[in-house]
Amino acid sequence: MALPRSRYAEARVARGEFRTPGVYVLVGPANDPQHEARIYIGEGDDPRGRLDSHHAEKDFWTRLILFTSVGEGLNKATIRSLEARLLQLAEKAGRAELDNGNSPGLPPLSEADREDAETFLADMLVIYQLLGVNFFEELEQAAFPVRLLLEGPSASAEGAEIDEGFVVFAGALARAQAVNSTPGWVADLRRSLVESGRLVQSDDGTSLRLTADYKFNSPSAAAATLLGRAAAGPLEWKDNSGTSLRDLRAATILAGT
Repeated sequence: MALPRSRYAEARVARGEFRTPGVYVLVGPANDPQHEARIYIGEGDDPRGRLDSHHAEKDFWTRLILFTSVGEGLNKATIRSLEARLLQLAEKAGRAELDNGNSPGLPPLSEADREDAETFLADMLVIYQLLGVNFFEELEQAAFPVRLLLEGPSASAEGAEIDEGFVVFAGALARAQAVNSTPGWVADLRRSLVESGRLVQSDDGTSLRLTADYKFNSPSAAAATLLGRAAAGPLEWKDNSGTSLRDLRAATILAGT
């Protein structure tokens, strides 16, 4: 079940799912631009009690996603295992800011319960993707058939368009010093990436190196951050033959007519 926070008070009374064992995720905007969202992962035999507390005390979330099962498919050990596994996946993916104060360890499970939990988790991950919640999946370079290149003074990168924006792959080089006319939001994003360790000084000191795949909101945001100046991403990003992203987009539209 997925619903906006504004409907929680009504749904907690009308929907029986809130009275059965389940695992939930609270989703809201992140505090810093390096993450796609801020999330809290929790579980409960009767989730209403904990969700009531979150509704009163946690300001950040705007959306709730709750998973329960019919009958006795989920028990206390299973939902604790699912909570721990989701936290592990979210921490590894690094795409969301975690509001959880600590990460519980995996509880001891029988082999049968462990298999049930992993099967249920696999189904959850599919549904999360359908809901646009991709914070548990790492950005995999092999998943992108069209690779785009960016070149500039002390900058070199490879990236690709994705449904949620534009991903730049780890190892990309960014200009070490932005030009004076760089837009303020670009300077702020570069500073945030440096402070978070996503951008570190290269071995020769002339560039900044991206330490992990990073999703930008647009190809222009990615190009401007790497080039250290205002940039039109659709023109800056090109394929191996030198065709710009703008022209590749146009060709795709023509091919579909």
